[in-house]
Amino acid sequence: MTTVNIIDLSGNAKGEIALPEVFNEIFRPDLIKKAVLSAQANRLQPYGPKKYSGMETSAHSWGSGRGVAQVPRISNGSRVARIPQAVGGRRAHPPKPETDRTEKINKKEKRLAIRSAIAATIDADLVKARGHRFDAEVPLVAENAIEGLLKTKDVISFLQAAGVYDDVIRAKEGKHIRAGKGKRRGRKYKTRKSVLIVTGEESPILKAANNLSGVDVATVDSLNAEILAPGTHAGRLTIWTESAITNMEGMFI
Repeated sequence: MTTVNIIDLSGNAKGEIALPEVFNEIFRPDLIKKAVLSAQANRLQPYGPKKYSGMETSAHSWGSGRGVAQVPRISNGSRVARIPQAVGGRRAHPPKPETDRTEKINKKEKRLAIRSAIAATIDADLVKARGHRFDAEVPLVAENAIEGLLKTKDVISFLQAAGVYDDVIRAKEGKHIRAGKGKRRGRKYKTRKSVLIVTGEESPILKAANNLSGVDVATVDSLNAEILAPGTHAGRLTIWTESAITNMEGMFI
């Protein structure tokens, strides 16, 4: 059984704690990717045009004897409409709202993916491969006092003491405008993912760390493959609290 140091708010070691067996799970990037893509697909909302889109027009054919194609043309004009092969006509095969875009995954595969993603957080090589910047040994286990932090400046002080605040700066400086039409649809900016703080239960730090770029706070019972492996890439820089490690016993089996 692996034991790691527990750090206090000043970043100093104050004791040791044994890691649960879940941290010894085999690394399965294939299942992690499958679980993340499944979660993303199952959030998609149905979309598509109105049933009679492109059909509600005054267009009608001129008939024969005019020296032009017998296609429907708008009244008081000669522009073709309604037919899909015309410029400005309806779409032949638009998106269908009834299309099933969900992706299924077996329950055991999903749980194995979460266990594998948890184990990947203590692999320094995987964490560095994701691009995280830190000056500490992983895994990082902090005392329960960090769950009670009320102010963002206190969270910043702890992250600096723990040697991971450089990663928050990396995420902040990596904020950029999204390419494509998505920038017009309420998601103009993209921000890199940074530190994940896992707590044993709902606590004030969830709100205190909310304003830090790329930082996420989650309770141990709400963990999923997507938050542990953003973009399907495992090895997220993670800080665990004592209670999170304790409460993890028996989970994700």
